Amino acid sequence: MSHSCGKCGNVSGIETPFADRTPRPDAVAAFRLARDWFLAGERVDMGELAAELGVSRATLHRWVGSRDHLLSEILWAETAAVLDNVTYAGRGGDGIADAIGAFVRTVNESAPFRAFLRREPERALRLLTTKASIVQSRTIEKLCILLAEEAEAGRLHSPLPEVDLAYLLVRVGESFIYTDAITGEEPDAEKAHVAAKMLLQSGSGG
Repeated sequence: MSHSCGKCGNVSGIETPFADRTPRPDAVAAFRLARDWFLAGERVDMGELAAELGVSRATLHRWVGSRDHLLSEILWAETAAVLDNVTYAGRGGDGIADAIGAFVRTVNESAPFRAFLRREPERALRLLTTKASIVQSRTIEKLCILLAEEAEAGRLHSPLPEVDLAYLLVRVGESFIYTDAITGEEPDAEKAHVAAKMLLQSGSGG
């Protein structure tokens, strides 16, 4: 993502994701194969991945990092793809709330993601919702840019700095994506939409 938000700063501090790079073909092949396995609902095993590529685990680690890092990059690639296909249409807080609801609904309906969450719940929550999560930090940065654009256009007047509002909105989305892993209840995108709309209501510019 080349757009830089001055108000938000470099929220993630993370290097360019695998999905957005053009490194050595072998590293790209490793990422693509691992992503294919993930999307097929299969477990991404580093030993099996190295064997399939015909390299050692040490070589695979040099290419893509640890298993957690590789999974994080795959999860971010999928998250970014969903975010890029959700439009807020320049409608201030209402549009952003609609986008968050649509994002949560899309993620909740993703069979590969739900399979990963059921198979490795602790790892999924660590990679997606903790302070160290590159998925969370990049999502906050992307949402921060959207909020700043709406504010600059006069369609949103936030009582909080964009980066803080973005963090709260991301946490709202997470709360209704990982509900089953946290409380055992069914995930609910409509609740995420309502909560985001309430949070953004006082900041709408009209």
